[in-house]
Amino acid sequence: MKTTISIIKADVGSLVGHHVVPEQLVELGEKSLREAQDKGLINSYHVFNAGDDLELLMVHQKGEKNKGIHRLAWNTFQKAAAKAKQLKLYGAGQDLLKTAFSGNVRGMGPGVAEMEIEERGSDPFIVFAADKTAAGAFNYPMVRIFADPFTTAGLVIDPSMLGGFKFEVLDTKNNMKVVLRCPEEMYELIGLLGTTTRYNVSRIWRSKDNLLCTVTSTTKLSLIAGKYVGKDDPVAIVRAQHGLPAIGEILVPFLHTYFVEGWMRGSHWGPLMPVSLKNSKCTVFDGPPRIVALGFQVCNGKIAADESAIPMIKDMFDDPAFDLARQEAVEMASMFRRMGEFQPARVGEEAMEYTTLPRILEKLKGRFEPA
Repeated sequence: MKTTISIIKADVGSLVGHHVVPEQLVELGEKSLREAQDKGLINSYHVFNAGDDLELLMVHQKGEKNKGIHRLAWNTFQKAAAKAKQLKLYGAGQDLLKTAFSGNVRGMGPGVAEMEIEERGSDPFIVFAADKTAAGAFNYPMVRIFADPFTTAGLVIDPSMLGGFKFEVLDTKNNMKVVLRCPEEMYELIGLLGTTTRYNVSRIWRSKDNLLCTVTSTTKLSLIAGKYVGKDDPVAIVRAQHGLPAIGEILVPFLHTYFVEGWMRGSHWGPLMPVSLKNSKCTVFDGPPRIVALGFQVCNGKIAADESAIPMIKDMFDDPAFDLARQEAVEMASMFRRMGEFQPARVGEEAMEYTTLPRILEKLKGRFEPA
């Protein structure tokens, strides 16, 4: 039987502004998933936070887009949002944009990435979760991991990777998608994914046998709500080793910081900071934008566990090897904030259409005259 890894997240309320998920909500999420495991809906789970987003990692055998799994996530978020409202937390239920569950959380606000696999002899995974940024934040590292031999030596050394990888690219403006092969269509791929505000990588396969190895969430909250209601805060699942990039290669792009859309009020460019779970909290200018990485093994339909049946989850960014990226992020954040509300610190006009800019233009309507 096939195994499915699902990561579903939502901003349901945070402590002291857009800062961090309080322990009460994390405990509520754990209770909900523990009950689901006891009933046999899921096989194992892990609940954590990325900044102010509650993250539900579940391993099961129900397949992708399963109504029961998605209802479990939706009901868990609803309970957490109700608790957040009771505590008068900030942004309670922020990502729950629809009221009635329709069988799938896609298009309802929460972000979701799911991957159904046939288990191999050993199956290591990394789940990435980011806060204060948009779905396009994964474009740069995924190209580095799966198409750049200066990052992934296996593209040169490992015979099973010489055929390269295929990228599914989503045009979020027109709701269209295209599949591009690398290395054959490398330039076309970068040409699209370089426009991170519109084109997002959504799935990646190994070319020679269509082995699925990466899935990202592509939810655009502003397109669902028609206005700014919070940033997308994407998640991703990356499969590793045995003819795929090694765990160490997958982490290389995060050795340095890079710029992403989001940060304060979702309207600024900022440096992405790889952090451990204990530092997954946003402060300066609601940031800098953060990303966490959890590593684990899938074993017989579950997250591999210790003798006490506790899933063995590793905090991959809890390592001084990423101190350089963190220092760079602080320095770049300081530099950008010196610019205030002037571009390129602030995002472009198209992204600002979902903020107060239309109101400013409406207020000044009639006062513009030919130059």
